[in-house]
Amino acid sequence: MDLKELTTFRTVIQEGTFSRAADKLHYAQSTVTHQIQRLEKELGIQLFKRGWDAELTEAGKIYAAEVDSLMAHWQHVRDQAQQLQQEERGILRVGMIESICTTWLPAVMSRFAEQKPRIQCELTIGNTDTLTQMLIERQIELALCGEPTKLDSLHFEPLYAERIVFIVHEQHPLAHRSQLTQDDLQQYPLAVGGRSCLYHLRLEKELSRLKLQPFMHSISQLSAVPALAKATGSIGVVLDSTFIDKQMVKLEFPLTEPHLHIGLLMLREQSYLPLSRQLLMNIVKEEAMQ
Repeated sequence: MDLKELTTFRTVIQEGTFSRAADKLHYAQSTVTHQIQRLEKELGIQLFKRGWDAELTEAGKIYAAEVDSLMAHWQHVRDQAQQLQQEERGILRVGMIESICTTWLPAVMSRFAEQKPRIQCELTIGNTDTLTQMLIERQIELALCGEPTKLDSLHFEPLYAERIVFIVHEQHPLAHRSQLTQDDLQQYPLAVGGRSCLYHLRLEKELSRLKLQPFMHSISQLSAVPALAKATGSIGVVLDSTFIDKQMVKLEFPLTEPHLHIGLLMLREQSYLPLSRQLLMNIVKEEAMQ
C-alpha cells in the first residue's frame, strides 16, 4: 500500500467511475484498475462492486471512512521528514486583527524567528470577517482573530477576551463623566471601526436595544478611531487594547456583552499540522496568557 494507491482510491470515489478517475489523475484506465486491484489484494477485501459505476462494497465504505485520516498521517510523516532534510524552509501565511500587531505580535515573531530562521512569514492584517474568508479560500493557513458567527468548516480556540470601551477627548463635554447614558449617545455621534468588524456588529446589536439609533462615523482602520473621535468631537468606540494617547479618556457604557473572544482560527479538516505552524500556535498561546 502506498500513497498513490490511496489517492487513486479516493479519486475513484469522488469521480464515481474508474474512467473519470483516470482522466482526473492523467492515468490510463488500466493503471487505475491495476492500482485498485493491488490495494484489494493487499487488504484482502473487495472495495468496489463490479459494474460501470464505482459503487463501494460494505467493506469498502468502512475503509473509505478511514482513508482521509490515513492520507493525512502519511502526508504529516512525509512533511516532517522533508522539513528536517530541508531545515524547514518555506512560507507561513498568517492573518491577524489589528489590535494584536501593537500588543504581543513582536514578541511572538521574535521567538518564532529564533527557532525557525528559514521560515518566511507573510502577515496579513484584517478584520475577523476578512480573515475568515481568506482561510476558507486557503490564502492564509492560520488566523488570530475574533470568533466568527458561523464556524462550519472552521475550528476556533479562544485565548483571551477583548472589552469594548468608549473614549472621548479630554476636552470633550463628557470627559468628566464616569459613565455614559443613552441620551449621551443621542447627543454626540459615535466613531467606530468598519461595518464588517466583529466588534462593530456586536455594537450594532447592543445599540439596537435603544429607542433611537445613534449617528455613527465609521473607519476601517481601528487604530484611527481615536483620532477620528478627537477631530469630530465624537464618542469613540474601540477595543481595550487599542492604543490611545494621554489626551483620550475612557468612559463606561452598560453593554449586555462587552467582551469579544479572541483566539486561533483554522480549517477544521487539518488533523496534522506542519511543525512550523504548531510552533507558532504554541508561542501565541504562551504570549496571550502573559
